Order: sequence, then structure tokens, then C-alpha cells
Amino acid sequence: MSNQMQLVPKLRFPEFRGAEGWKSIPISRLAIRAKQKNRDEKIDRVLTNSAEFGVIDQRDFFDKDIATQGKLEGYFVVELGSYVYNPRISSTAPVGPISKNKIGTGVMSPLYTVFKFKDDRNDFYEHFFKTTGWHTYMQQASSTGARHDRMAISSEDFMAMPLPVSSHAEQQKIAECLSSVDELMAAQARKVDALKAHKKGLMQQLFPRAGETQPRLRFPEFQNAGEWECKTLKDIAKITSGSTPLRSNSEFFAGGSIPWVKTTDLNNSFIIETEEKITPKARARVNPAGSVLIAMYGGFNQIGRTGCLSFPAATNQAISVLALDRKAAMPAYVLAWLNAKVEDWKRIASSSRKDPNITSSDVANFTIVFPELPEQHRIASCLSSLDALITAESQKLEALKTHKKGLMQQLFPSPEGVQA
Repeated sequence: MSNQMQLVPKLRFPEFRGAEGWKSIPISRLAIRAKQKNRDEKIDRVLTNSAEFGVIDQRDFFDKDIATQGKLEGYFVVELGSYVYNPRISSTAPVGPISKNKIGTGVMSPLYTVFKFKDDRNDFYEHFFKTTGWHTYMQQASSTGARHDRMAISSEDFMAMPLPVSSHAEQQKIAECLSSVDELMAAQARKVDALKAHKKGLMQQLFPRAGETQPRLRFPEFQNAGEWECKTLKDIAKITSGSTPLRSNSEFFAGGSIPWVKTTDLNNSFIIETEEKITPKARARVNPAGSVLIAMYGGFNQIGRTGCLSFPAATNQAISVLALDRKAAMPAYVLAWLNAKVEDWKRIASSSRKDPNITSSDVANFTIVFPELPEQHRIASCLSSLDALITAESQKLEALKTHKKGLMQQLFPSPEGVQA
């Protein structure tokens, strides 16, 4: 291969900056396609390749066996260390994912392409297949008659895919670097999950159980403060839907246009200002700051999601709006209580209706148990501090993901170069 055809990534480790450029070599010269069938069904462990989780046991992914006995003879045997291409496309895998089998020998559908590198030192390619550096080739090589949810590419064309190749030493250095970032990300993700689990457990302790009027855990200064009150939301708030317009919205427009809040904006916390606005002539209701919002429609992923306005905002009929009696309950406490009861909303929504939603009546009659305002403030403050910590640690995780993405773009040659 001539020097003009060699590839040079934007970023190289110091010891390789004077080295030759990389080459582009088809998979067929670096790996062998696995074609061994599961004769006599000796292997009954069925694997799948998920865009999100990689190669995993089918039982873990689907919670049941999709492939059944008597149908596994035509499946490919996938050894530990093999790579698997799943032609099914998704938003996270626009040409289908390629993943390394790191969980053990199993079998996979013949719809998948399985290959194994001749050199066991191939972690470099596990990282490469997480980039988009091979996507252009796949899009060009696939059939124009492909199904909308699956790539149509022959095994021969797939095995002709060009891969970047440098020295083993440089490839190993890159793999070790990216693996160390993966380990940092995994540790940070575990930290975030642990904080979320801690918050969930804490809320179960800080709020009374169903039918009770005292929690199992109270802050020391409130140990002898007595039982909490048990009421419904309509007892402590004026409840409206966003479709009910005020007589005049003019008082809210003194400072400019008003944000529009939809169910998708609700994030179970104090809502940040949205970019979408309404005009003074809009027939939407404008709700004052401090209003607590509850999503009534939008499917199980959104029903019961909440938010508290820190600014005046308009809403529609999909959102129930609570204007609280501040002498009885503070917004931050009500928000925390509702967040702890998301599963209750889902049970209400699925109990007797064809469409998963909740009604204004459901909201009005929803039970809330609460202490005096000082104890409400203490509970809300505690949970808000924990939320801030979860947010900060989640941002660190996202920063690591962004860092890795940028690093990969520079450590591997551009997709155009790989096609050379």
C-alpha cells in the first residue's frame, strides 16, 4: 500500500508520532467468519447482540427463551472472544451493532454474522466498532432493497469491510487507554446508581407507609412532634388543568414572553425554563411560580411525572396544576411526596382504563400525608441536597462519555480515510 493510501489519526501517543501511517485491510484478511452450526443441539445457551448491552444471554435480555428446542440446529456457535454483527438497526445503532462476546460460548441466529480475529490481541477493534468509522462502508455496501429495520448486506460484502491497522503496540496502547476510560465510566455509573438507590430507600423511611401517619425515620428535632395529617390533594390545593384560561394573562407578560411547559418537560424536580414560548393572545392558562404540575397523559413513562415551576409558565390539559395552600404544605415537600408515589399513579392509570392516563378526579382524591411546615422543610431540604448530588455525579458521568467520544474521534482515523 502506498504512502498516499496510509491513514494518520489526529491524535497519536508520543512514542508513535514518528511511526508509519496506518493501513486499511479488509476483515477477511484479519479474521475468519464463524460458520459452525449447532449440530445435535449440543449447546442450548442462546445469545443475542443488543445495541445497548452488547452480547448477552437471551434469557437475561428477554426474561424468557425466545428460541426453543428443536430450532437451534441451524444456529451458529459463537465462541468466547468472537465478534457478532446484528443487522437490526436502531437509533443508537444506525447500521446495526458489532459486539465482542465476553460472556462465554453460546449460539446465535443465522441472521447474525459471526467472525473471530486470527490474533487474540484484538481489544482495539472492540473499541473501533463503537465508533462510526465503519458506518459509511456499511451504508454503501448494503442492498437498496433493505428492510426498514434491518441492513441487507451479504456475508462477502461484510467481510470485505476495511479496518484500520497499525502496529500491535500502538493498537494495544489505544485499547488500554479507552478501556481505562470505560472503567472510570462504569465506576461513575455505579456511584450514580447507588445514590439513586439510597434516595429511594431514604424516601421509604422519611414518608409514612400506606395507612400510617408517622414515618419510620424522623430527624431528631421532630422525634416527639406527633402524628402527621392525612388529606387529599384537593384539601390542600386548588387544582386546575392548563386548558382553563385566566381572565387576563397581561400581568405575566410584563417581563416578556411566557414559557410553554409540556408533559415531556416534567423531570420530577424544579423545572428549568423552556425555550418554547406563548404569546399574550394565547388561550392557554398561565400558572404562577410555585405551581406543582402532574402529568396525566403520555404513557407509563410520563404518567405521574411532576415538576414545580420556578417561573410563570403556560400548560395544556395534559397537565394538572396544583396551587397550594402555603399554610398547609410547601411545594418542595409536595413534590417530594409525589415523586415517592409514582408507582401509585401507574396503578391508578392501569386499574380500569383502556388508555393509560389519570384524570383530574384521580389527582384531586390522591392522598397526601404531611407534618408541620418546619418538618416539611427539613425533609424537602434533605432530599433536594441528595438530588443536587445525584445531578452533579450524573453530570460527571456525561462528561466522561463526552470525553471518550471526543477521544475516539481523534485516536482513530476519519471514516473517509478508512475507506481509502
